[in-house]
Amino acid sequence: MELIDGNRIAADIIAELKAEVAGFAGRSPCIALVRVGEDPASVSYVRKKEKTAAEIGIEGRILLPPVTTSQAELEALVDSLNADSAVDGILVQSPLPKGLDEAAVFRRIAPEKDVDGFNPLNLGKLAQEDETGFSACTPAGIMELLSRSGVDLSGKHVVVLGRSLIVGKPAALLALQKKAGANATVTICHSRTADLPAMTRQADVLIAAIGRPEFVKADMVKKGVVVIDVGINRVADATKKTGYRLVGDVDFSGVSPLASKITPVPGGVGPMTVAMLMKNTVKAYRLRRPA
Repeated sequence: MELIDGNRIAADIIAELKAEVAGFAGRSPCIALVRVGEDPASVSYVRKKEKTAAEIGIEGRILLPPVTTSQAELEALVDSLNADSAVDGILVQSPLPKGLDEAAVFRRIAPEKDVDGFNPLNLGKLAQEDETGFSACTPAGIMELLSRSGVDLSGKHVVVLGRSLIVGKPAALLALQKKAGANATVTICHSRTADLPAMTRQADVLIAAIGRPEFVKADMVKKGVVVIDVGINRVADATKKTGYRLVGDVDFSGVSPLASKITPVPGGVGPMTVAMLMKNTVKAYRLRRPA
């Protein structure tokens, strides 16, 4: 069994982006990071994104509307960033406070600045394999993990456990693409799938993104499977100072002896999301400033 080291692969991508950005003439790429309110997790996530951007040489412009911000005020802020020629990418940190329509805000972001890949136009471009679009960061990170770990999906059966717009559906579309590193046969499973273990046991590559701690057990996979565990769940653990431990959607201790390759939690898919956000930002910069 080989551990797929997301920290190492993310660091490689960040180093590559840093070298690329150093070669740009004129202004640096810029990402606007919008955080509404003081949710502790959101504070931490935005700080990490700002730090990574600075490491690469990307300007991270932080905007902090108060928790009392209205839908109209937040959409007006997005409109102003859409119109700002010095901003290449826009990220509105999720979750937003209650009372704000998150989907409407994501739709408001101009598709050419939608580096999170959630605008419907970018989802449509992904389905059409239009390279000018942006893929959601976590699924794009999954593809990088597989490619850089020597996993060729061509002809493989990829089973995606979960059908969200953030991970499951775009991951399936990426694996299906007619291009090097993809060309997989893809099955999407979910809570209504009949005889789920029978489906997951067919997987050459299993992408688990169902949001249920340690849901995938050893009897749900076949020997030699490649496992990408997207889940990150808090489970009570009195032995930890925090009172909890982080686990994925896969029962690591049971499944890892059967897997040929597997991502750990933490340290697998997680680090890739920020790296791919930065990669999308550099792509947006290049598309908006053609050579």
